[in-house]
Amino acid sequence: MTLKTLFMQGPSFDGYDGGAGARYQMKREVKSFWYPTWIAQPAAMIEGSRLIDAPAQDQSWEDIAHEVDDKELIILHTSTPSFRQDVQTAELIKQRNPKALVGMVGAKVMIEDEKSLKATEALDFVCREEYDFTCVELASGKPLAEIDGITWRSPSGDIVRNKDRAQIENMDVLPMVSPIYRRDLDLTKYYGGYQRHPYVSFYTGRGCKSRCTFCLWPQTIAGHRYRHRSVAAVIEEVKYVLKEMPEIKEIFFDDDTLADAHDFVVELSGELAKLGFGQKGFDITWGCNAKANVPQPVLKAMKEGGCRVLLVGYESGNQQILHNIKKGLLTKVARQFTKDAHALGLTIHGTFILGLPGETLETIEETIRYAIELNPHTIQVSLAAPYPGTFLYNQAVENKWFDGTDHLLNDDGTQIAQLSYPHLSSAVIFDKVEEFYKRFYFRPRKIGAIVGEMVRDWDMMKRRLREGVEFFSFLRHRKEAA
Repeated sequence: MTLKTLFMQGPSFDGYDGGAGARYQMKREVKSFWYPTWIAQPAAMIEGSRLIDAPAQDQSWEDIAHEVDDKELIILHTSTPSFRQDVQTAELIKQRNPKALVGMVGAKVMIEDEKSLKATEALDFVCREEYDFTCVELASGKPLAEIDGITWRSPSGDIVRNKDRAQIENMDVLPMVSPIYRRDLDLTKYYGGYQRHPYVSFYTGRGCKSRCTFCLWPQTIAGHRYRHRSVAAVIEEVKYVLKEMPEIKEIFFDDDTLADAHDFVVELSGELAKLGFGQKGFDITWGCNAKANVPQPVLKAMKEGGCRVLLVGYESGNQQILHNIKKGLLTKVARQFTKDAHALGLTIHGTFILGLPGETLETIEETIRYAIELNPHTIQVSLAAPYPGTFLYNQAVENKWFDGTDHLLNDDGTQIAQLSYPHLSSAVIFDKVEEFYKRFYFRPRKIGAIVGEMVRDWDMMKRRLREGVEFFSFLRHRKEAA
């Protein structure tokens, strides 16, 4: 008999995007929430399970406490920034329902499994590696000692680490997650500054061949081999969205770098075009993450298949820093990619990171000028974050660039600058983020583009005004955090 199972992203900071699907856990410059794909996936595999995404749905513990009363298995997603609060949630669950089996999933507990279990007796287990089928076996009532990929607390109190779970090779064995979104979530609560609203996101595959030293998922759960679903399986889920979620205006394929798999994305784009994407009068668009080196013919095929927006990790405008972080990208190639994308009418949301190894005041200035030159439609500027399990974390600890703590956010969820160098303090790096945003957005050319966008579309007018208020609030909170 299947255990009554609840998957949960616990209550957190107001506006904090730390869900099991968020590519970067922090409060953003405008309120933004990603779908909890990483826990919706096992929820879709367990009959009668339920999914709660408290931060995105603006739910407090009081709002959801009753949901744990009849559950036999409760699995929380956690991350390094949210772990302390997630422990509090686990303890509240155990107090209310002592008989429930309570565990956690996520990169944090995969890398620090024993440490996580020692942090609270409210946790009975944590899952490591890809945990979809681990959760299925837990829900089936299989003895903990026989389940691969978990570390658990025995009745005697000892912590036991079972053998690793093998990666999933055939991604088509995983069911669609969109029906779980439709069943358990308010879709209007998920939005981003560069996406049409409402949108929906899911993965077509996992893993990334790139070796970026800071990137969490490929170095922990997903791995560096890109394993993707068949085009037919992806199209099946797209058809479900079109039929059952008619309010959706955009689909975002959240693979780390979908566009790296050229043959796959070209074939997928062709099949999407057959459904009407990219055709006159067809209003739904799509987007994906892309490395800034996708060839023009591939971009062209994507555009013809209805692609509208690309999330592009430029990271830095300094070539040596890109080498330092093993980005595998040349700035001259990124410049040509950006020109090609703009010429095709593709929208780019560019992401940049300040404080990476090799950063100086001069390289920060170089990156700001680079961003202005590239002129993506919107940007996100983050601070280098040394997550446990990454090469950057080990490098930073070894070089004493930070103290190895897991405090990546302040008490209200705003990201802090963790790394500090002899020649460049964390305080200076922190302040440069605000300067970056102001110099990029407060330009006549950019202001004119935003105003023009608002004048042409009343919905965009309301949205940009709301985001403007959120943006200035974001800057104010950062100043207070400093």
